[in-house]
Amino acid sequence: MNRIRILPDILSNQIAAGEVVQRPVSVVKELVENAMDAGADRIIVEIENGGKTLIRVSDNGCGLSRDEAVLALERYATSKIYTKEDLFSISTFGFRGEALPSIASVSNFSLVSRTADNSTGTRVDMNGGKLSGVTDTGAPVGTMVEVRRLFFNTPARRKFLKSENTESGHIADALAGLAMGNPGVGFRLLVNRRSVKSYPPGQTLFQRAQMVLGKEVADQLYEMQWPQTNEDADSRLPGLSIRGVCANPGVTRSTANRIFLFVNRRLVYDRGLISAMFQGYRGRIMKGRYPVGAVCVDLPCDQVDVNVHPTKREIKFITPGPVYKALSLAVANALFRGQDDELSYAKAVMAEKKESPTPVQAALKSAFLPETEKKMTPDLFESVSTPQSPPVYDAFDSPPESFQAAEPREKSWTPVPETKLPAQAPLSDLQNQSSDQGITTPLSVPEPFRATQSGFRVIGQVLNIYIVVEKENHLILVDQHAAHERIVFEQLLNRHKRMDVQSQSLAVPEVLELSHKEALILESIMADLADLGIRVEPFGGTSFVIKAVPVLVEEKQVGPMVVEMVEKISLANGTGIKDDWLEDALATMACHRSVRGGQSMSLKEMTALVEQLFTCENPMHCPHGRPVFVSFDARTLEKLFKRLV
Repeated sequence: MNRIRILPDILSNQIAAGEVVQRPVSVVKELVENAMDAGADRIIVEIENGGKTLIRVSDNGCGLSRDEAVLALERYATSKIYTKEDLFSISTFGFRGEALPSIASVSNFSLVSRTADNSTGTRVDMNGGKLSGVTDTGAPVGTMVEVRRLFFNTPARRKFLKSENTESGHIADALAGLAMGNPGVGFRLLVNRRSVKSYPPGQTLFQRAQMVLGKEVADQLYEMQWPQTNEDADSRLPGLSIRGVCANPGVTRSTANRIFLFVNRRLVYDRGLISAMFQGYRGRIMKGRYPVGAVCVDLPCDQVDVNVHPTKREIKFITPGPVYKALSLAVANALFRGQDDELSYAKAVMAEKKESPTPVQAALKSAFLPETEKKMTPDLFESVSTPQSPPVYDAFDSPPESFQAAEPREKSWTPVPETKLPAQAPLSDLQNQSSDQGITTPLSVPEPFRATQSGFRVIGQVLNIYIVVEKENHLILVDQHAAHERIVFEQLLNRHKRMDVQSQSLAVPEVLELSHKEALILESIMADLADLGIRVEPFGGTSFVIKAVPVLVEEKQVGPMVVEMVEKISLANGTGIKDDWLEDALATMACHRSVRGGQSMSLKEMTALVEQLFTCENPMHCPHGRPVFVSFDARTLEKLFKRLV
């Protein structure tokens, strides 16, 4: 008796279903992507019992003929690719031909479809992967797929499904993600016969982002685009373009569940893209917080491999470096443009608050309320004036440490009694410091309570921490430590750019023991390290010795910093690492040299500090990402005192 046998088709389809169809949301994703591949611009998703009882997806796409409808349920039957060359240039969402037969093998499945050329449609019914009937039926142009009793014949898989609310939430999240990346397509979600969400067709990416990301974010989004000019285009990767939206750095989340990443309209996960987005927010966002936004990367199909995993969420770029660099520049440029209106930008920073249930979550909750408490939402694809905010498809992994801010909040705001570093001096004495310190203040200090050339007036100090300023009919609270830290950081950075690197030899050279991979990376960047003043030489095998360090970082252990730099390069393909490491070191120095929270200041000192702050390149954030100041306009103050309701 042979021990090796060929599996029956039904069993092999069920095995394939374990990879493709993990839960009801997988079915919705596959069917909606098929509808978009068919050219549909209106898609309706209906679910009951979290998708365990019923999933119905209807579209107005091109439809299938009778023969095509029957053939589509055969494994590896697809209209997307024909040759092996097509596999390396995929422009459609689906291409394997596994989804429909896999879904049909674990459910009671029916497909109704009609093309514009036929007067009648075709209905195909399957039960657990077995064909049970093919009949003619009346139907509009397009396709409707019904999936009932999902996993009825694989009870082990059905047992691990979560509650109705949880599964419905995953489906709502997935549809929100698909809607974000395809703003021209209209989507409608019905849960237990109640309309939960509707995205009208024909929207722009910015309009769709306002709906998906929510009302609290809608007014704080900045459009980003790359290339902005012909000079920005990268000759190494022609055809690359990036568009999207990114939120004000004050609007952050504790998880990455509102970062949407799309490559050629496909919702994807890519650690490099997440890292590049954090790189664009560098210096503007605090450690442990995640930005909000949507990124749409378009590039030639032969430059990206989507055939990495059955779920098609993971991708690989053939040339990742230009993509990541372009994204970080696009985000940074968008945020710089947003800072043109400093007071409005600072007002947005204070808008962050405790996260509340999104409108989709509230709508899903309403769908399970008693009949008397339910409210119907607007009809399909009607104009929606109020932006709403379902969460995204999945939470991404934490960003690599190399792209997170380096310093947490100060542990205490109380003054430290006479424990300043030698380089630190009271602000009143700063104008007398030598240029070697790299820190100066204006020689002429404006008189107290008189408007300066910058148009602001210092009122006073609160709690010995915050400086109260009036500017352009706004009340501004300035964090004195963060403000001085930003000033000192930019002065140190400019000083480093103007002068040759100064380094000093170590009395006792430091030895590094690395892995083989780390040793190869370190060998490749020794010249860059020398430019920073760090002299490293091979010491045999995978050992290296550090013989000199830069003067600017003489107070730090340079060995761990070099190892950290190597790890960053390994994670980020070497993009921008040298500048990142330098800025981290200078930010630490600036923090130690800055005036502390809790230190009393005179009006002249405060005025000098604010005057210098508004001349900085980036006055909105300290080097570690904390906001430097927040502003309140007249309308906000009037609301606080109930002058306006």
